[in-house]
Amino acid sequence: MPEQTLRTLNHFALIAFKDAYWALSSEARGEFQQAWLAGLRAAACKVDIYQVFPAEANADLLIWSALPAEGADETAGFFERFARATNPFRAYVQIGEVLWGYTRPSQYTRARSTQEIDPFAEARKSYLIIYPFVKTVEWYLMSQDARQGMMNEHIRIGKQHPDITQLLLYSFGIQDQEFVVVYETDNLLHFSDLVNDLRSTEVRRYTERDTPLHTALYHPAEETLALWR
Repeated sequence: MPEQTLRTLNHFALIAFKDAYWALSSEARGEFQQAWLAGLRAAACKVDIYQVFPAEANADLLIWSALPAEGADETAGFFERFARATNPFRAYVQIGEVLWGYTRPSQYTRARSTQEIDPFAEARKSYLIIYPFVKTVEWYLMSQDARQGMMNEHIRIGKQHPDITQLLLYSFGIQDQEFVVVYETDNLLHFSDLVNDLRSTEVRRYTERDTPLHTALYHPAEETLALWR
């Protein structure tokens, strides 16, 4: 039987350091970083921390937390642990945009794609791109066959860029967007080419919103935080 996507919770939080953080000594900032990172890692099975600034002005870091979500209690437990890890340091960090959702098997492909991101992988690509995504009402009122035909074109173009991997999160009824789209790549030029190619597909007519877009750079967590030491 073809491998299918497991149900996981993926949570992305954009973080900016406040002036009070910069008023600390370098040693105190290092102690804060160690304590905060330990709490974050205890909150989820996998935590990666990305550099955002200077790709955008209003955030310094992106925290990606991932955990299995097959049962009913995992989400509440994660939210409590994440809050307990972060709330003691709210004087130093500003929580900006939060995007989250669940993975599930695609209705447009029978098996898990070889280009699907594994949230728990030890190795990460150099860049992470995420954005909220909303389809138009007209998209959902079409037949499954009509949607499948347009998605086949979308999938075909994606396969022409095998070095770019994707994770699609479903957020229906739990956030303002319907999906969170996540990409990993080692080459932002290639990724920009892919997005440009996808703009000319028929399915693009049915995109209502796919911004704001966030681009982040990967380092191991300790190295990322050390940039703000």
